[in-house]
Order: sequence, then C-alpha cells, then structure tokens
Amino acid sequence: MQNSKLYSLFKQFPTVVTDTRKVVPNSIFFALKGANFNGNRFAKSALENGCKYAIVDEKEFALNDSYLLVDDVLTALQDLAREHRRNLAIPILAITGTNGKTTTKELVNAVLSRKYKTFATQGNLNNHIGVPLTLLSMSEETNFGVVEMGANHPGEIKFLCEIAEPDFGIITNVGKAHLEGFGSFEGVKKTKKELYDYLQGKGKVFVNCENEHLMGMLNNQEIYSYGNTEEADSKAKFLQAAPYLVLELRSPKIGKLYIKTKLIGGYNFENALAAVTVGRYFDIKESDIKEALENYEPNNNRSQLKKTEKNVLFLDAYNANPTSMGVAVNNFADLPMKNKLVILGDMLELGEDSESEHQQLIELLQERSLDHVYLVGDIFSKVNKVDQFKTFLKAEEVSILLEKEAVSNHYILIKGSRGIQLEKLVEKL
Repeated sequence: MQNSKLYSLFKQFPTVVTDTRKVVPNSIFFALKGANFNGNRFAKSALENGCKYAIVDEKEFALNDSYLLVDDVLTALQDLAREHRRNLAIPILAITGTNGKTTTKELVNAVLSRKYKTFATQGNLNNHIGVPLTLLSMSEETNFGVVEMGANHPGEIKFLCEIAEPDFGIITNVGKAHLEGFGSFEGVKKTKKELYDYLQGKGKVFVNCENEHLMGMLNNQEIYSYGNTEEADSKAKFLQAAPYLVLELRSPKIGKLYIKTKLIGGYNFENALAAVTVGRYFDIKESDIKEALENYEPNNNRSQLKKTEKNVLFLDAYNANPTSMGVAVNNFADLPMKNKLVILGDMLELGEDSESEHQQLIELLQERSLDHVYLVGDIFSKVNKVDQFKTFLKAEEVSILLEKEAVSNHYILIKGSRGIQLEKLVEKL
C-alpha cells in the first residue's frame, strides 16, 4: 500500500529531492541517511522550504499528513524508481566499466538525442542512490534513457540492473580500480559481468570485439560488436590524437567520413566508437553522428584541453586508477611536443596493491622519459625514489611552489583521483 500511495503522489508531484539546499517547490523530499547525517531531522525544514511531502522512516518525525512514513527511505526511493521505470516503458541503455563510462555516456547521449528525446545520468550519479534519482528524473516525454552504473563492490551492478531494468548494455572496459572493494582484478571482471548476466535473454550487448577480457566475459547472448577489425559489426579507424581525437568512418552512402572531436587522448577512440555503434544500431544518420561527436565538449575535468595564458593543460583530474593512469601517461608521452610537465595525484582505493601500483607508474614515467614530474599524495610520497621527480603530500603544496616558481610555455598533464583535488592547480598554471 505504501508503494502505490507513494507512486500516486509522485505522479502528482514528479520532482524528487534529497538535499534541503536544493529544494524545488512542490517536490517530494526523501530523508536519506548517511554515516554522519540523518535526513529525517531535515524533513520539517524541507517542507517549510517548499516541498509538498517528506518521506521519513522514523515515526517521531512523521508529524502530520505531509509526511509519509515508510520502513526504509532508501528502499522506498529505489522501489519508486523501479515502478516509474516500468511505467515509462522506454528502452534503457546501461553503461558501466572501469574507465570511460561517463565520457561514453555523454557521447552516446549526444548521438541518441539526434533522434530521441533522451535523458541521461547527470554527472556521475551512478550508484544505489544516483541511479534511482536518474530514473525518477525521466518524464513521460522521455523516450530513451541512458543510465551510467558504477560499482565498488561485488553485486552492485546486479542490484542496479534490478532497479533500472536495462534493455541494452555497454561495458567500456575492465581494469584495476576500487580493489579494496573488489579484492582483485578478477573481482572487477565478475562484478562488471553482472550487466552481461542481467541482459542474457533480455537484451542486447554492445561490445568491443578487440577487448579479449570483455569477449571472454560474454555469455551465449545477443551482441552487436564494434572495433577496428573486419569482424566487427560497427567499424571505424583511429587516425590521430595530437592532441584531439580524430577517427574515420566508412559509409556505403557517404564514403569516408572524418570525425574531429574535442576529446584529448587516443584512449577516447573506444568511447567515441561505442557512441558511433549505438547510433548506427538505432539508425541515426552518420552525418548526424559526426555532428553530435564533433559538437560535444568535455567538462568536469575529464579529457579536457585547457589553454591558459601561460600553458596548455591536459586536464583529466576527476578520477584515476592504474589502467587509466597508464594510458594517459603513454598518450601524453607519444605527443610530439616539447616542454612537458606531468602532475599526477595518488590513485585511491587500491587496497594492498596500492604501493606496488604507484611504483609501477613511476617506472612507466621513467621508461617514457618523462623527467619533469610532480607526484602528489601520501602514497606517491612514500614510494617515490626518483630524485628528479618532486613529491608533495597535498595539492596545496604544489600551489605554493607554483607561486614561487611559475611554469610557462609547457604542455601539462594533470591526472589523479578526485580526492587529491588537482583541479585546484589550474588557476596557478
């Protein structure tokens, strides 16, 4: 009875908020709990600030009919999202992976929006709270959903699939990340595979046929492949990334079609090709695919090229793991420029492999002859034994150095886990 009543209220007031600082008039407030807060305590304030109803799970806070008492607020939010998804009855594409899932989601959304009224995950709201909020943000006008799914422990992708009930799926790749939660690389693969498992017999998988890990994770299921090989259902050719990614499509009607993106890094070829593939599958004109990808501009400190008054920045400071760090360093080393500076921050959540993975990255920097290097964070500071590589415990220490020793006329790679906050350095460069 609670679920049906809640969905009836949601149909009348279809805006959900979980933060009293972001209250929208006539919205529904969900009093979520966290390690250091209890949303029930803010329910009264949410109503006073304009919310129509507050969903709480502690009886003492259910003061009148404007409060709906449920057994668990988070479960109620997830159940509501699942019911809304079923009522929408639209195709949903789920995207997960170790690296590139947010960029792929953005590119896929840009392509699909040429034909459909789409809604995609905002930012990286891709967890057990973000996915329900994404679904609840879809309206009756939405006719295609793109849902990003993140995970840091086994079973999480399976759980998110049971809420979003996707019809299509992409795993961008698998690599070493969140090893504290997954335990090992095999744990990463097993968890990401949960998307393939869910779609078996229910929907189609878009898969990079050149990625042996992904191909090995497939079940006996429907796939639509992409790659730079003749065997792929959807083919494209990598041309260059110096620094912007350029790829070539071949079309029987158009012939050769060159796509010049605003993305830095050859590693974005797979992300762009995934978007091309989804567009082709859903019969979007290749000229529209080209326009969508060329007009997309990265943000949120992901794969961005920033030109300041003094330097050119390759900014990818939103997250980092051994796989993404390795490809970023190799890509930067391959660029035909001089005066390069590398600023790397610690890779977090790697568990017992943390020090060895950071040491391997330092060795890669040496192998690629990248000598002008700043390493930031506790782990790098502990393991670095290379004299010419400068180490700093915090980004603030780098800022102080940059005020004393200004860097100019350099090409600078900035990459690290979000917790290191390397984006603070941009204004100094």
